[in-house]
Amino acid sequence: MNYVIWFTGLSGSGKSTIAEKLYHFLKDKGEKVEYLDGDIIRDTFPKTGFDKNSRVEHIKRIGFIASLLEKHGITVICSFISPYKNSRDYVRKICKNYKEIYISTPIEHCEKRDIKGLYKKARNKEIKNFTGISDPYQKPENPELTIDTSKESVEVSLGKVIKFLKL
Repeated sequence: MNYVIWFTGLSGSGKSTIAEKLYHFLKDKGEKVEYLDGDIIRDTFPKTGFDKNSRVEHIKRIGFIASLLEKHGITVICSFISPYKNSRDYVRKICKNYKEIYISTPIEHCEKRDIKGLYKKARNKEIKNFTGISDPYQKPENPELTIDTSKESVEVSLGKVIKFLKL
């Protein structure tokens, strides 16, 4: 069975790291799989804004792409902050086998991992609309799986995802 596996969480939470490892795990097993990552997509579509409306529309577009891939038998691994409940709910509705994985790593740990200095810039008001600082993150109410990477290694987190998906 193929899925749309949606990793959500703050910047620096570890969602892309786990998602990418899951992608390689499935690829190595010979599965039909695609990986859509927030940073990579934004590099491709650089005019995507960071205000609330732009973020919601961006997630809807990615969700639509994921749903098309899913319809063609491809498992889609998505790693996006996706801070708003309504946009995640929209993706859940249009994808048949949507699985939301919330990377619940506390902001303090995300800030410690911030090699780009984005949190510092956001706290100094150099970056507007930064999720978790000047823009809200609406935590998922009922994710299929919750992982806190401040309490475990990437390998343990990946193992939880693999076990949950029964891969």
